Amino acid sequence: MQSPKQILTDLWRLAGGEPAALDAVTLTGDEPQLPSSFRVAAAAQTSIAAAALAAAHIWKLRSDEGQEIAVDMRHAVVECRSERYLRRDDTPPPPAWDAIAGVYKTRGGRFVRLHTNFPHHRDAVCRILNCKAEREEVQAALMGWDAEAFETAAYDAGGVVSMMRSYDEWSQSAQARALATLPVITFEKIGDAAPKPWTAGDRPLSGLRVLDLSRVIAGPVAGRTLAVHGADVMLVSGPDLPAIPWLTIDTGRGKLSTFIDLKTDEGRGQMKALLAEADIFSQGYRPDALANLGFSPEAAARLNPGIIYVSLSAYGHVGPWAARRGFDSLVQTSTGFNHAEGQAAGIEGPKELPAQILDHATGYLMAFGAMMAKARQSREGGSWHVRVSLAQTGKWIWDLGRLADGLKAEDLKGEAVLPFVEQVPSGFGSLQAIRHAAQLSRTPAFWLRPAVPLGTDPPRWPAR
Repeated sequence: MQSPKQILTDLWRLAGGEPAALDAVTLTGDEPQLPSSFRVAAAAQTSIAAAALAAAHIWKLRSDEGQEIAVDMRHAVVECRSERYLRRDDTPPPPAWDAIAGVYKTRGGRFVRLHTNFPHHRDAVCRILNCKAEREEVQAALMGWDAEAFETAAYDAGGVVSMMRSYDEWSQSAQARALATLPVITFEKIGDAAPKPWTAGDRPLSGLRVLDLSRVIAGPVAGRTLAVHGADVMLVSGPDLPAIPWLTIDTGRGKLSTFIDLKTDEGRGQMKALLAEADIFSQGYRPDALANLGFSPEAAARLNPGIIYVSLSAYGHVGPWAARRGFDSLVQTSTGFNHAEGQAAGIEGPKELPAQILDHATGYLMAFGAMMAKARQSREGGSWHVRVSLAQTGKWIWDLGRLADGLKAEDLKGEAVLPFVEQVPSGFGSLQAIRHAAQLSRTPAFWLRPAVPLGTDPPRWPAR
């Protein structure tokens, strides 16, 4: 089984990093930190460390100054559950899930998981089942369905549902076979461009402008991570798009926030103006959603040669599920994690991982990929497309191996988390939130801007 340092080394090599840079990294802590048969804490620590190492690499390119990096495993895994520990004016989070979200049995004893936190996803499920949005009615209706048939029908109707598969079932699927040869992050040159010089600044990403078109956790965590190293991150949402307020607060730290309606000519004009002056375009919408509005990777590269375009998907950019919607909990269910964790715990049905680690780790890997592509652009030019997916991250975590007694670990209690909490003001009131887990000796990681309500800022960049 690989050590965390070996896992980090593999990530660093994948992105073309210089091996000597790894000598500056110290990783502390032992597994397990949370009750799981999977290496959740190692995934948290190494994905956060990879992003920090990329930031330090950029600082070296900009200043010729090296620095030490340290990531504690417990702090990292706490940050990968940051939404649980957020407090606003000492108030804990509201319920994380919609009333009918969760696991149900279907005909034949198979299990499905429904994700209904957005009203249109809940409505799609109820429309297919022809029932009210009440758990008992949903369960009764599902007993008339085969699990896989319902999963397909729900997606076709605009819902998000996963049938629980074993890892063997998933591995034999066409989608898993399509992803089998992909690394956890892919880099592709999509256009020619001259290298862009670095702007002046006292932080690794000072002066870099990032457009963040994402919601929920993974994509927003990527933007939050770029902001913690000094980037100007502009979160772009639509005025009519649903959002989960608690996640907006937690992942909005460090960001500007604006509304743009991309379905209007005015909105598309505003986006083109922002994109023309951006360095990184990070998006987590379904494949073709933005392309159909004129913002494909290739279109972005034509508008702004030298752009780093980062795409997040649920199940990868190849294979029959490339266009399928998905969230962490659903990908856990589809790809074998819930089945395997349930088996390890000795229970019949699915058991969730103790953190939304597919989301969080993917977010840090997304930021890592964006920074490494930006560093490459500064040396050799070009426009670059970086791709990640929850399923590719899942494959990476699965391949890290299992912990035989991992489920015997105690969950982290409040006092174990307190050392990692900071009190900060925000546009929502006073927040108790988790500090960033990576410590850099010369350019400390911190969020300069407070979290603000969606749409607070005008759609224009601040002066560099």
